[in-house]
Amino acid sequence: MAQEWASRPRPIPRSLLFALVPTAAWFLLRPLLEPVPALPALYAALGLSILAFLGSLCLVPALGPTFIRANLKGRDLLKTYDTPIPESQGLVCASLYILLLILFIPYAFSESITNHHDHASSSGREGMVVKEFPHHQLAVYLSSILSLLIAAMLGFLDDVFDIRWRHKLPIPIIACIPLLIVYYSEGGATDVVVPIPLRWLLGTLINLGPLYYAYMSLLSTFCTNSINILAGINGSEVSQAVIIAASVILNDLLYLPWAFGFRIPLPMHVTDGVKVGGVWSAGMAYGSRILVERHLFSLYFMLPLLGVCLGFMYHNWYPARAFPGDTLCYVTGMAFAVVGIQAHFSKTLLLFFIPQIFNFVLSCPQLFGLVPCPRHRVPRYDPETQVLHASRAEFKDKRPTVLASLVLRVFSALGLVELSLDERTHEVTQTTNLTILNVFLLRFGPMREDSLTRVLIATQVCGSLVAFFVRYGLAGLVYDGNRR
Repeated sequence: MAQEWASRPRPIPRSLLFALVPTAAWFLLRPLLEPVPALPALYAALGLSILAFLGSLCLVPALGPTFIRANLKGRDLLKTYDTPIPESQGLVCASLYILLLILFIPYAFSESITNHHDHASSSGREGMVVKEFPHHQLAVYLSSILSLLIAAMLGFLDDVFDIRWRHKLPIPIIACIPLLIVYYSEGGATDVVVPIPLRWLLGTLINLGPLYYAYMSLLSTFCTNSINILAGINGSEVSQAVIIAASVILNDLLYLPWAFGFRIPLPMHVTDGVKVGGVWSAGMAYGSRILVERHLFSLYFMLPLLGVCLGFMYHNWYPARAFPGDTLCYVTGMAFAVVGIQAHFSKTLLLFFIPQIFNFVLSCPQLFGLVPCPRHRVPRYDPETQVLHASRAEFKDKRPTVLASLVLRVFSALGLVELSLDERTHEVTQTTNLTILNVFLLRFGPMREDSLTRVLIATQVCGSLVAFFVRYGLAGLVYDGNRR
């Protein structure tokens, strides 16, 4: 009975389709009607994000049997039934996402195309100034799509060939090469602002040169793999992407030229608060059109990504009818790296990854071989009580090194792991796997899988709230002006 129930796709409410299809059509047609809105491409991005949501909502269950026939299937390790579940469904989401970004190109550059054509047709007069087409912005946009395509391809290859963790870590560096080349070809700045407490030693600016490109490539590697590492339960990967994308969108909205304006006061009087709107006072952009354009670029990529992830989350929620595979993790991580690099707010972006940074630091002893790393570090499922317990790793083939024992004992003192010791030698023989999910199970006790996912979502939301407070409340302590 449970197997038959788990194999059925979740029903899609028809009322949702009837309501959202006309809404998406209106947003796509509104930029073509007079009077043209102030930000016409943003309307189109909203329409495409709705289509992204509906597309993933419908295509994932429709294509699931095709993936199963292609042997892209797996068993849910935290369930009692053996019903095959389609894997690598992130390929469907990635393909839909990239296709919609390509369809968005005419909207993004329609004004530039029209102005360029009008100026070119009247350029016969001597001395007439011809407005140039924004080739740089187009190159940035196309290189971003190319990076996403490479990430999708590499992610699918990872799903098919099951690449080991230590080998897959540098893979995203390949996908970010187009971004770095376009950044370099346009004379991208490699200067960084030095925090106020260090300026007596380093000065106001420091030129990192090639190290800045290494930083950007490592950023793409971290964004991609950090989501992939924090996985293993239904809804974990896609829920992280949803919260981070929503946080980036909310941050972008603070920089847009809204017709209204207001200020959000912050405690501690560190800054003058968060400013929103005010036309070309443009909130936190402080009148800078460049900042507005950068955050519009970010919105154009984040809105469809949020729509795709929300649609897939409906099918990946407990009990999952579809698995994302590594493809979704690669594409979402690369999308975050794209907007962080191209829109120049990489430090703010990293603040939204606080739970992932904690999980990565915690996982390092296993990822780099100090502690045994099993193929799956997912929590242990108890079929009798139907709850999850912290899973364990054993030192079978070799004794723990002095460094490994020291690290594990420090983690144990902090309450992050639970150790088993040899009664005679007092050496570490077992440890709970080094993931934040196992930490939750240790601190809060055994719980159901869907409850653990909700704890992860709550942690991600709290991390974003801390990120906003640090960015707009405490950044003034170490940076002057609007340094991101």
